[in-house]
Amino acid sequence: MALEIKIPSPGESITEVDLTSWFVEDGTLVSKNQEIGEIESEKATLPLIASESGKLKILVQEGETVRVGVVVASIDTSVEVPGKPAETPVETTTETSVKAPAKEPEKTKKPDTPASDQQQVKVTPVAKQMMDQEGLSVDDIIQGLRKISAGDVKRVMQHSAGVHVPGKNMTASREEERKKISQLRKKISERLVSVKNETAMLTTFNEADMSAIMAIRKKYQETFVQKHGLKLGFMSFFAKAVTQALQQFPAVNSYLDGEEVVTPGYCDIGIAVQTDKGLMVPVIRNTELMSMAQLEQHIADMAARARKARLSIEEMSGGTFTISNGGFYGSMLSTPILNPPQSGILGMHNILERPVAIYGKVEIRPMMYIALSYDHRVIDGKDSVGFLKTVKELLEEPARLIFGEQSPEQFLLEL
Repeated sequence: MALEIKIPSPGESITEVDLTSWFVEDGTLVSKNQEIGEIESEKATLPLIASESGKLKILVQEGETVRVGVVVASIDTSVEVPGKPAETPVETTTETSVKAPAKEPEKTKKPDTPASDQQQVKVTPVAKQMMDQEGLSVDDIIQGLRKISAGDVKRVMQHSAGVHVPGKNMTASREEERKKISQLRKKISERLVSVKNETAMLTTFNEADMSAIMAIRKKYQETFVQKHGLKLGFMSFFAKAVTQALQQFPAVNSYLDGEEVVTPGYCDIGIAVQTDKGLMVPVIRNTELMSMAQLEQHIADMAARARKARLSIEEMSGGTFTISNGGFYGSMLSTPILNPPQSGILGMHNILERPVAIYGKVEIRPMMYIALSYDHRVIDGKDSVGFLKTVKELLEEPARLIFGEQSPEQFLLEL
């Protein structure tokens, strides 16, 4: 019996998707609930799941654009799949096929990869950390997770040839690589252009002394990890500060809908995450009700699933305000672009030690430039500047995150 695998609907109004990759080859024996491929729409990336075990027949090759509901593969369920029992869907798949347990003849059996070969494989620290977290070995990466392309072979050959000395046996390269733009990146491009054309976007800047936050992280990091199971980052402080500032300046939390200005009574903060598929913005709902630990847990979970392209459309929809951290990549100052229909976005930047004047004396402090881009049709200059100044003050005096508009001293004195 042949079971059809059809393209699922990623969401309303989406009729076409890109079949970006097959994780297994044609004719592979697959297990029930195994991830066998991946599709990408203008809004999200979704896996293709084998609903039954059997032999896979691929009908549409990767890289093709196909309509929702089209049959792209089939599974012959009459073929018995020995070995592992049915598995539940997982976020990462370390095996791309299920091999029959029958032994090959000794003359054709390939020896295992010697340890010395593994030692010759160069692994970057970041890749090593990712492999350790996911329980992957060098063999898993080499044997199962990708095909070797002609470009890979050329790069190895160039590396093996040693470092070229200028002026000696140099060969000029005129090669170019072309690839089809993805549905997601096409949609992002359209949205960015529309923001520039359809909004009155301005940006205001300020700077924040990060000394107090860095001192808190250093003092309580170990205790925080022991209690909550994850590290205390900077983003949760910014999410908390932004939430309180939005409550004080509700205009920044507003958006334009036709001839009406809509001001939500809640704060849904989008956190921009750069992924291999493009920029994704998962949304954390009702941040005004969350503690620092809850914010940190939601941020870590959303970011991890965004990088693995495992976010649903609902998790990336809505949002009343966005935070973007260009400082993660070393940006010192930038102008973040709005995420429509929102009217405001906060840009974080790199923390650098700079000389600043403190009570008439020059001191070296860890400083960060912060930027607020806003739609001037909805937000006036007074609200935009006041919002950013409030965020700055909350970051520089984190104890105020407990008391809102009041300082701890004002709260104590009931002022």
